[in-house]
Amino acid sequence: MKLCPRVRNSSYVIGVISIVLILGSLNVNVVECNKLDSIEYPAINCRKHNALLTDFGGVGDGKTSNTKAFESAISKLSQYASDGGAQLIVPPGKWLTGPFNLTSHFTLFLHKEAVLLASQIESEWPQLPVLPSYGRGRDAPGGRFSSLIFGANLTDVVITGQNGTIDGQGSYWWDKFHKQQLNLTRPYMIEIMYSDQIQISNLTLVNSPSWFVHPIYSSNIIIQGLTILAPVDSPNTDGIDPDSCTNTRIEDCYIVSGDDCVAVKSGWDQYGIKFRKPTEHLIIRRLTCISPDSAMIALGSEMSGGIQDVRVEDIVAINTESAIRIKTAIGRGGYVKNIFAKGMTLNTMKYVFWMTGSYGSHPDPGFDPKALPQITGINYKDVVAKNVTYSARLDGISNDPFTGICISNVTIQVSEQQKKPQWNCTDIVGVTSNVIPNPCPLLPQKEKINCPFPNDKLPIDNVQLKTCSLENVF
Repeated sequence: MKLCPRVRNSSYVIGVISIVLILGSLNVNVVECNKLDSIEYPAINCRKHNALLTDFGGVGDGKTSNTKAFESAISKLSQYASDGGAQLIVPPGKWLTGPFNLTSHFTLFLHKEAVLLASQIESEWPQLPVLPSYGRGRDAPGGRFSSLIFGANLTDVVITGQNGTIDGQGSYWWDKFHKQQLNLTRPYMIEIMYSDQIQISNLTLVNSPSWFVHPIYSSNIIIQGLTILAPVDSPNTDGIDPDSCTNTRIEDCYIVSGDDCVAVKSGWDQYGIKFRKPTEHLIIRRLTCISPDSAMIALGSEMSGGIQDVRVEDIVAINTESAIRIKTAIGRGGYVKNIFAKGMTLNTMKYVFWMTGSYGSHPDPGFDPKALPQITGINYKDVVAKNVTYSARLDGISNDPFTGICISNVTIQVSEQQKKPQWNCTDIVGVTSNVIPNPCPLLPQKEKINCPFPNDKLPIDNVQLKTCSLENVF
């Protein structure tokens, strides 16, 4: 195994050139990691040490299990956490593996021709207890399987590459789900818990057994440049699920999914209320979504710890059931408030605006029927939609209306299969301005209203990525 420090500055480069010229004239072999060809990539932090998966016995033939190679590599590289951190590089090949856990001050880097293949042998997947803010597994009441790539109580972790691929080979799990043969909740592809300073970027993720990317109880997260692909009829293959997280930035992602492309969550009924950890200070921008049976962005349905200060801009949905959908119900408690969205381009939608106050699916009978959610301060503006069946379906809760709704500067072109009435509204309070077709009476049109969008920057937006390099390690 070679642990090669990265090239750091121009004087170092000049020194290396001189040494290479001198040693070359003497016919002396030069250590390969001193070559100057490099791959550059952005990251929250660069690493001092590099190692290849093959240094730990990895075999990229698509058949040999690499679970122990990943475990051994990460265990060894964790020793460098206090010495500039370390990076595990997955070279070209097909790397079959079961789940493995990450470590702090660490980067997992996938070459553009690297493919991680998730094992379909169920016994290779460790079991985990249920999440405390959920109280049970989502697929079954018991525990859950570990995610393919998992980490807890970490600091400074990067999962990135040159659009290398992680294939969850989810068909095995989808089949068991449809046949109701699951005793535990299906694995997610990537899950990071109780952690800080997380980056997941520049990867192609395909066919997750269930949710793809699930940061939970974590903070200071950047998710960018992901291509996420699953069949549009695959069950619960949410793209990105920020869950009870603070300061998260999701940008420049393309998602084709069998469920919500982005699902914002914070715990389920009485368990989320007790855990009391909201999702807040969330940025979503330049997202493209295809999901014929679900939402581009869902807020809920598990929102019992609260969701607030979500900023969405410049997003595109194509052949998607709805744009931004709020999903809640009696018994959820919690809140969804101070939601801001601008710049939505939509084509072929069932609904443009959708809010649901009767989304059931409780974890167990122990929920509090008096726990009413608070939905307020919902702001949408600058929307262009074509080929739409319904403009809106906005259903609040009797004696608990959704308030503070503002919708401005919206043009909706309905399809030939348009339904009447176009706006279906109950138990909501708000205003609209410059909206076509005319909204429902509960959202009266007012002149010259421009729904708000915050001008201040969130702390996560001030995080600048560094330019890191790999020194010809492939």
